[in-house]
Amino acid sequence: MEQQLVSKVKEAVKELYEVDLPSVELQPTRKDFEGDITLVIFPMLRFVKGNPEKIGTAIGDYLLDKVAEVSGFNVIKGFLNLTFSDAYYLREFNTILGEENFGIAEEKREGAVMVEYSSPNTNKPLHLGHIRNNLLGYSVAEILKASGNKVYKTQIINDRGIHICKSMLAWKRFGKGETPESTGLKGDKLVGNYYVAFDKAYKKEIEQLVSEGKSREEAEQKAPILLEAQEMLRQWEAGNQDVVDLWKTMNSWVYKGFEETYANLGVDFDQLYYESDTYLLGKDVVEDGLNRGVFFKKEDGSVWIDLTDEGLDEKIVLRSDGTAVYMTQDIGTAIQRVKDFPDITGMVYTVGNEQDYHFKVLFLILKKLGYNWADHLYHLSYGMVDLPSGKMKSREGTVVDADDLIRDMAQTAESISEELGKLDAYSENEKQELYGIIGLGALKYYILKVDPKKRILFNPEESVDFQGNTGPFIQYTYARIQSILRKANFDQSNTINSSTKTVEELHPKEKELIKLLQLFPGVVQAAAEQFSPALIANYVYDLVKEFNSFYQQVSILGEEEEAVREFKVLLSSEVAGVIKRGFALLGIQVPDRM
Repeated sequence: MEQQLVSKVKEAVKELYEVDLPSVELQPTRKDFEGDITLVIFPMLRFVKGNPEKIGTAIGDYLLDKVAEVSGFNVIKGFLNLTFSDAYYLREFNTILGEENFGIAEEKREGAVMVEYSSPNTNKPLHLGHIRNNLLGYSVAEILKASGNKVYKTQIINDRGIHICKSMLAWKRFGKGETPESTGLKGDKLVGNYYVAFDKAYKKEIEQLVSEGKSREEAEQKAPILLEAQEMLRQWEAGNQDVVDLWKTMNSWVYKGFEETYANLGVDFDQLYYESDTYLLGKDVVEDGLNRGVFFKKEDGSVWIDLTDEGLDEKIVLRSDGTAVYMTQDIGTAIQRVKDFPDITGMVYTVGNEQDYHFKVLFLILKKLGYNWADHLYHLSYGMVDLPSGKMKSREGTVVDADDLIRDMAQTAESISEELGKLDAYSENEKQELYGIIGLGALKYYILKVDPKKRILFNPEESVDFQGNTGPFIQYTYARIQSILRKANFDQSNTINSSTKTVEELHPKEKELIKLLQLFPGVVQAAAEQFSPALIANYVYDLVKEFNSFYQQVSILGEEEEAVREFKVLLSSEVAGVIKRGFALLGIQVPDRM
């Protein structure tokens, strides 16, 4: 329709003013004016001399005569507001009904995008920060898929290093052979307890050494438990069988715990990478880059890249003793992924904003090494999540576990639902299932409706409010529509064409709903281009607000004329379908009853 209007406006200006207009500016009509789309006259004044209101009126008359879909217009200063006919909107609605999965594109783009998210350490359970990471990464992957991309979901599990050895050593010292089975604890929780135990023992030893006259700095470096953990890491790297066996055992406990959390959170992965497999990658690439002049060697033998021309600084890629840094691993891992999945044409890294500089450097290095896919790398950077009680620290054990938060959200949903008497008619099992869906939906929506780069103060009670811009408000509206559809009790498939063809006039609220539905495919594409689930979340909220306004002003099941009633039910059904598809892109379920 916009393309047709652009063509007709140019035709009008040519006919009325004998001018070839190079471009036409259209925008949605402001809410406080009558109209569906607005032609901005001011940019034309460089080519067409005259009063903008008169020019707008002349073009409006021309379009009214030549474009069947235009049913009226008004001119306010330099803006021509055009109104489309009800017949146009009914035709558009028929097109929407004809698409089984309206708004979701089929896989059509060449290549594939790999989206990395989660990537936890195996020395503790997933926490609130991981929740934002997982929800963002999973949602962006689903949105990219819905926009027509092939997607691989991945994570790199940080399963080696000194932090892992700290948990292992503490378990050896204090664990008395306990296991997840013997304690009834999830494996990741059990291992996390030993990470905390290490820190307590380490602090105790520091205080002992300080009391014996050592400086705090020296005490921190020479505490026996830390030296022992460092020795354990050296033994792991040397392949000591006992250390490797303990490492495998404790990591297996953690993986089992992670799997349970991922299932509860509703996220999944296509491919897993482990740092223990990738930490040696990248050294050969550095050697090759050195020969090609991408990197340079300093006197001490360390290898660097100079990025000062790009406004950054010099960055080390190999230490003087030949050992790799994180940057080396990330270079090698990116290249390995493309070897594993040769159709990859781009990658998305979901990592907190404290790593912004790291990814600028990584992407620049990969470009300088000449990889064509390096032009399509994106750092999905996000801010911290705080709770009203303050920040989290995993060493002291005051971290907010993901499992605990998911459980707390269901309990919050339960207490608020009971207060409102929302679920009185349900069995206990139905209630518990619904509390989980509502609580998790509230958590996900609260986090995903915000621009990823912004820091979030997460308030559980606020997120479960059944009014306002919340997940439960949207879920409740979806359930309300399902109730309408059950009461309507008719076969939608048989009435799609007949009911819309016999309706001739639309209520303004029906027209607004169809206008919003039309936007859905474009919102999905924009969310994919901007890697922003917030666009989907806020679009669905706008749609739900508009539906509730329609529901309050228009009688649906009380409509006497059968064809008109069926049309209203169909419109409600399509709104529900878009809510469900939009929320699925955010990883949120919608209950049929609530």
